[in-house]
Amino acid sequence: MIGRELETRLKDLASWYPVVSVTGPRQSGKSTLVQLAFSDYLYINLEDPATRARALVDPTGFVSALPERTVIDEAQYAPELFSAIQAKADERKAPGQFVLSGSQNFLLLRSIKQSLAGRVGMAYLLPLSFPEIESVSARAKPIEIMARGSYPALYATSVPTRLFYENYLDTYVTRDVVGYLDVRNERDFRRFLVACAARAGNLVNFADLARDVGVSIPTARSWLSILELGFVVQTLAPFHGNVSKRLAKTPKLYFYDTGLLCHLLGITDVPDLANSGYLGAVFENFVVSEQLKRHYNALERPEIMFYRDDSKIEVDLIDVTNRHRPVLCEVKSGQTYRPAFARNARTVGKLPGFGAASLNVVYGGVGTFADGDVSVYGIREWALR
Repeated sequence: MIGRELETRLKDLASWYPVVSVTGPRQSGKSTLVQLAFSDYLYINLEDPATRARALVDPTGFVSALPERTVIDEAQYAPELFSAIQAKADERKAPGQFVLSGSQNFLLLRSIKQSLAGRVGMAYLLPLSFPEIESVSARAKPIEIMARGSYPALYATSVPTRLFYENYLDTYVTRDVVGYLDVRNERDFRRFLVACAARAGNLVNFADLARDVGVSIPTARSWLSILELGFVVQTLAPFHGNVSKRLAKTPKLYFYDTGLLCHLLGITDVPDLANSGYLGAVFENFVVSEQLKRHYNALERPEIMFYRDDSKIEVDLIDVTNRHRPVLCEVKSGQTYRPAFARNARTVGKLPGFGAASLNVVYGGVGTFADGDVSVYGIREWALR
């Protein structure tokens, strides 16, 4: 069993809200986590056809027969239950009555917003963070995790990485996307995924993306939106503060899991990654995804951006989740630190609104030290800080 940082936070949510929702990408460990965190609850899974049929035929009766503490896994398969859950939660007026989890985030979240607004504590479980992986694999190196990925099954079993991601993509495409969007050609959608991987860490150009895949621009936008809702990719908005320079207006594209990113790029192992022209993009993706996990595991909604202006000054990561202490971070995959790595962070840190900002460089080396007013972290030290 791999301990998850979110477990204690889920129990806190259950002491505050009548309903707790846990969502996130497929295979991130949601079912395992909710059963562990709420081991004294009745657990039911709506992927079971007989259970789902009973819930759909008589949702009110189904919920009325449940004990006061129940986990409903894959709850999105019976959206009719949510109104009944709302009524029962309001009737009992007690925290921690229901825990809902599911992987089809666009369906689950839509049902929650329609029926349970104000009654539910939301949590998002991403694949394993670096500290969680190190707790069971102390010798794992960051570059190994970048190439292998962070899904729990990759560390709980000996499943080959290539097989895991092929099955993951087949399941995701057939079960989630095709069932939700008008995707007539699965091959086109797979090509779209590969095209997104080739652009990881770069600005999103929908016209370019659509042309490469052979679909319309609205289709490319729609498909990318679904990938975001499924926690496959994340787009970072450009910083939009009140500064005198012209700033970029186009978001940048990242993958939540670098193992999936590497698989789509045809990178099979650490030597492949180390010698790949995509090393910098994968490294940057790893830093961004670890920052997102840090916030989600603390029940914080991340506010992460990047900075780029018309003078070609760019800072890879600007984290304003704590607006009183923004974090500016330059990301460099090189293993030898250069003072020039800190130049842009210092420049942007002098702009209005960044007076209290923490200035940082994350690079591919080892150790932690200060370069004047800039904190320098090796990638492992940054992930564990």
